Amino acid sequence: MSIETLPLIGITACAVNPPAGQSSDRSYRVGEKYISAITEVSRGMPMLIPAMPAHLDLAMLIGMLDGLLLTGSPSNVEPHHYDGHPSVPGTAHDPLRDAVTLPLIRMAVEAGVPVLGLCRGVQELNVALGGSLHQRVHDVPGRFDHRSPKAPVWEDNYGPAHPIALTAGGVLWRLAGERDQIDVNSLHAQAIDRPASGLLVEAVAPDGTVEAVSMPGAKAFTVGVQFHPEFRAAENPFAAALFQAFGDAARARNAQRPGRPALERAA
Repeated sequence: MSIETLPLIGITACAVNPPAGQSSDRSYRVGEKYISAITEVSRGMPMLIPAMPAHLDLAMLIGMLDGLLLTGSPSNVEPHHYDGHPSVPGTAHDPLRDAVTLPLIRMAVEAGVPVLGLCRGVQELNVALGGSLHQRVHDVPGRFDHRSPKAPVWEDNYGPAHPIALTAGGVLWRLAGERDQIDVNSLHAQAIDRPASGLLVEAVAPDGTVEAVSMPGAKAFTVGVQFHPEFRAAENPFAAALFQAFGDAARARNAQRPGRPALERAA
C-alpha cells in the first residue's frame, strides 16, 4: 500500500447572519461541492477558513497553507474596495468575508501559495490585485443576463449556459486540450470590468464578459474563473483537469517545505 501526501488547502467560507429577531450565533458556510472537488479531484486536505477577521492570524495561516480556494457566494464584493458606485439597494454583501479574503489573496500571491478563484473568488482575486467589477453585468449594454436561471431543481442551474472562447496558449487552453472554446454554466451578477495589472484574460463569453484570468508572473498557479467548475468536477474533463492542476501546484508547494509535518493517507 502506497502513502499519498496531502497538501493543505484553505477554503474560504461566507458569514451567515441569523434571521432578524432570532437570538442565534452567526454561522460560516461552505458548499459541499467545493470540499468534494478538493478532496476527490485535487486530492487535498481541506481546511475551512471562516470569515472572522478579528480572530485569524492571516500571516500564520498563509505559512500553513499549500493552496487557497476562493469559493462562490450569493454575496458581492463591496464596491468601496474598488472605488465603485454604491450598490443597488438590496444587494447582498459579506464585509467580514471581504476583510479576510482580500488581504489573504495578496499575501498568498506574494508567498507563492497557489490560488484558485471561482465565481465570487475570481472577482475577489481581481479586486485584491487592483482591478474593478461590473456590479450588475446584465445592466451593461450588449451583455447577457449571466444570473442563475433559478431552476426548481437545484442541479439544473449548473447545466451549460453558453460557450467561452479560450485564449490560445493560456492555462485554460492547455487544460482544455488546446480547444478554442468550452461550454460553461453561469450563475453570477458581478463580473470583471477592468482586469488588475498582471492578470491575463484567459477566456471571454460571446458578449465580451471576462470569464477567466490567470497571473503569468505569479510565483505559483494563480487562476480565477467566473463559472462553477466545482459542481461534479470529477465528471467534467475540463473541470477535473483544472482541479488536478491546482492540486499538483499545492503538492509542489508542500514538497518544497520539508519542515512542515506531512498530512498523509493510504493511496
